Amino acid sequence: MAVKLERNAAGRKVPLDINGRESVPFKGVGKHRPEGSKAAPRVASCIDYPADGDKRVASLKEALLRVGLADGMVVSTHHHLRNGDAVGNLIFDAAAEVGAKDLMWFPSASFPVHANQIGHLDNGVIHHIEGSMNGPLGAYCSAGKMRGLGVLRSHGGRWQAIQDGEVHIDVAVIAAPTADFFGNANAVQGPAACGLLGFALADSIYAEKVIVVTDNLVPFPCLPWQIQGNNVDCVVEVESIGDPSKIVSGTTRITQSPDRRRIAELAAHFCAEAGIMRDGFSFQAGAGGTTLAFAMYLAELMRAENVTARFARGGSTQHMVEMLDEGLIEVILDGQTFDLDGVKSMREDPRHQDTSPFTSYNFHGKGNFASMVDVAVLGATEVDLEFNGNVVTHSDGRLLHGIGGWQNCLAARCAMLLVPSFRDRIPVIVDDVTTVCGPGEMIDVVVTERGIAINPRRQDLLDAVAGSGLPIRPIEDLKAELDRICGVPARPTLSDDPVAVVKWVDGTVIDTVWRVG
Repeated sequence: MAVKLERNAAGRKVPLDINGRESVPFKGVGKHRPEGSKAAPRVASCIDYPADGDKRVASLKEALLRVGLADGMVVSTHHHLRNGDAVGNLIFDAAAEVGAKDLMWFPSASFPVHANQIGHLDNGVIHHIEGSMNGPLGAYCSAGKMRGLGVLRSHGGRWQAIQDGEVHIDVAVIAAPTADFFGNANAVQGPAACGLLGFALADSIYAEKVIVVTDNLVPFPCLPWQIQGNNVDCVVEVESIGDPSKIVSGTTRITQSPDRRRIAELAAHFCAEAGIMRDGFSFQAGAGGTTLAFAMYLAELMRAENVTARFARGGSTQHMVEMLDEGLIEVILDGQTFDLDGVKSMREDPRHQDTSPFTSYNFHGKGNFASMVDVAVLGATEVDLEFNGNVVTHSDGRLLHGIGGWQNCLAARCAMLLVPSFRDRIPVIVDDVTTVCGPGEMIDVVVTERGIAINPRRQDLLDAVAGSGLPIRPIEDLKAELDRICGVPARPTLSDDPVAVVKWVDGTVIDTVWRVG
């Protein structure tokens, strides 16, 4: 049966039905307001739980039987252990043992380590995935092999979907580096400490059933608790929940590329020249090599000007922790730790505060931190002449990346994309992005090694850096230069079959990912 499509406010065709649920096409930034009340699980009773508080069961299989796993249910996991996670795989191996079929997997993100799930997609245990897909799972989806549509949401969009009742979690599975038998849990202690469990917080609050899986059981009470045992049904001890060294995932190293270092240095100087870098300002920088270099150059400028940032938004890294220790930053508000230095800092320093997507990114809340950040520095796979940004597909149309907090960070007072002019001789600046993940009105500055393009909508920024000596260029000029160097690449060959959709932060559908032809 043909999929019914409608062109949304971004000019993209999107499905009106997604996995049996009616969808709302993107209406424009700030144009969609929710109605109704927040979702909630059914009321539980202490009558049904042990009076001594001991909720331990012997295995994941027994836990799934205890919570009543059945065909077609929604099972969620979190990704704080990133490419070191073991629990996401173990739980679906156990689901296969139970004999469950057609489950929807609802991860906060997936990684190459989760290629294990391809077998469960093929054998029918998993029906489809609604969550960011990295690497092998993204390629599997692009080939049209999943039986349902993938749904890609930002970190804030995932909280919004749970809170608003768009996705109702039947069984949440929380990999906890430390827990007690009652289900209180944290991620700052234990052999697999990964810092925090903020991405699993919504799951623990809204899911019908919650299973905590740990390899470090401690006597009650587990302190501090980031997950409260009152929301937990079962606790399972396993030999290992994963490898915390792989939360690094190969990204948290300052780039040694001269071109990318130039991009980072130009971005830092832009912040200084535009007046963004001032006493009490705030910033967000991720864990990629270029954004880490940006933080390094920004720190140099801050020292020279005797400037202190009131707060920095993390993903924290060793470099951000060093800025905190030096006094260049007063507070880190952290959504996930990207290395073990970040974990140690969160455990030991009260100025390093763990957060969740509710406080940081949820668009259907009474404000969030994202719009309070002075500058957010981000990457992209593509940018077009209208400043639309893409982070999930490449120019060949293949779905290989997740959204993470990227969309949410665009709410910053200045959203900057730090991108090389081309990758593998394929220009990053294109006429039209393959997939719209962020609308151009939300992206303020694009920094490449060949110059800086400022969105014409931001006349204030253009005025602020006039006469600065920075290489400010219209984005059209940058693209023309790249076309002369690389040639204009052919558009990808895509079918008319949707394989996934990209949600905007308010739950509307901003674009469609099509099967690679």
